[in-house]
Amino acid sequence: MAEVYLALGSNQGDRAANLRVALSRLRGLGNVVAVSSLYETEPVGGPPGQPYYYNACCLLQTDLAPVELLRSLKGLERELGRQEGPRWGPRVIDLDVLFYDDLALETPELELPHPRLHQRPFVLVPLSEIAPGLRHPLLGLTVAELMRRAGKAGVRRVAGPGWEVAGGGG
Repeated sequence: MAEVYLALGSNQGDRAANLRVALSRLRGLGNVVAVSSLYETEPVGGPPGQPYYYNACCLLQTDLAPVELLRSLKGLERELGRQEGPRWGPRVIDLDVLFYDDLALETPELELPHPRLHQRPFVLVPLSEIAPGLRHPLLGLTVAELMRRAGKAGVRRVAGPGWEVAGGGG
């Protein structure tokens, strides 16, 4: 089974509930082995005036190939109510593949590792919680090192481990 790190985000509706449902549905694609705390983050890019996001990361073990996984994630986003809109605009759910084992891949559909993860505190802070020693296969730095470089600006923890279980965490 491949070890895949995913970023989850939501800034519409009940953000925590959206992420809980997404995590529940991800279990249909493999085994969710680890889930970070829940963080509230300022929107990056996109239209002004967006609500803040809730973000988390998880480790998924799956038998799906990278592009097959991406297509499954996009289908899951649609099922959970995501609609097309402006780039980096508001969304009910956003699921991104950050790492797929130590694979480096560039296709029209998918680039691995995620091409902007090293610049995004809203990804690196939760990811460093569950995989601080994970090494970026192209940059050669660990997630913890990337997070120290990117900083933690605009990222605030709102619930600790266990938040993904209804009523858990806090």
